[in-house]
Amino acid sequence: MEPDKTTRPLVEVKNLKQYFPIITGFLKVTQLKAVDDVSFDIMRGETLGLVGESGCGKTTVGRSILHLYKLTGGEVWFDGVKIKPGPALQEYRKRAQVVFQDPYSSLNPRMTVGDIVAEPIDVHNLCASRKERSVRIQELLSLVGLSSEHSTRYAHEFSGGQRQRIGIARALASNPDFIVCDEPISALDVSIQAQVINMLEDLQERLGLTYLFIAHDLSVVKHISKRIVVMYLGRVVEQATSSELNRNPLHPYTISLLSAVPIPDPERSRKRKRIVLGGDVPSPLRVPSGCPFRTRCERCEEICAADVPALREIAPEHYVACHLI
Repeated sequence: MEPDKTTRPLVEVKNLKQYFPIITGFLKVTQLKAVDDVSFDIMRGETLGLVGESGCGKTTVGRSILHLYKLTGGEVWFDGVKIKPGPALQEYRKRAQVVFQDPYSSLNPRMTVGDIVAEPIDVHNLCASRKERSVRIQELLSLVGLSSEHSTRYAHEFSGGQRQRIGIARALASNPDFIVCDEPISALDVSIQAQVINMLEDLQERLGLTYLFIAHDLSVVKHISKRIVVMYLGRVVEQATSSELNRNPLHPYTISLLSAVPIPDPERSRKRKRIVLGGDVPSPLRVPSGCPFRTRCERCEEICAADVPALREIAPEHYVACHLI
């Protein structure tokens, strides 16, 4: 008997690996381990936050889930179907979309806004006539707070916030169930970021969308996400509900990340101890043996260099990859 759709995860990522061959010498190729054995689920209608510092593999996870890269290993399941080349992938392309980080480079400067938004409609043949297509473009622009007059203009005529709205309208064009939001506000002014976040939440409620929200700003992720996955050097180090992770972080890396989040209370901010990690993030070309975080961890012991820690459930829905917890 198949599980009910409401209880089954919409997206299941199982042991995902994404390696890239890099030429590191004469006739020598080394595998860059951008993502190494990452697993998580996303429930229907949920926002899952994916956080970590630059270079940890967050964006690669998002693009690998969408099969924009050929997977090195692992599986991606969507709505109970394993995604692989063929009809399942074609249908998945329609139901899973992406909002890119940079609204300046992700929009074609030679296309009008109307044509940019309608690109998924044209690719998937979703409208039977030009009139229907035009009406759909106007609907999509209205959804993201733009007017129909904007459809005849070009991307360079808009601000960064407006361009990101155009990118979101394009992502909505194929009536998707799942959207990967790849740091959608990091390139925007702070004053615009809240508007875009509120719009994404409103669209989720109105359209029943499911998000993978990739970011490095934990305060934003805490606000929008139900659960949070923390990555370091291509691996998941901690996973918990948003409230639990912020109240009781267990992994040393997560604790250091949260200590860097600004507190809008000068007195509390002065009392809080800021944890500054020593050293630099190791290169994914030369990942340390054992725990990937051990070269920067004050608690490091012999076992940390010997074995890669498994992601274990320490408390209900709270998973940590650390030998010492």
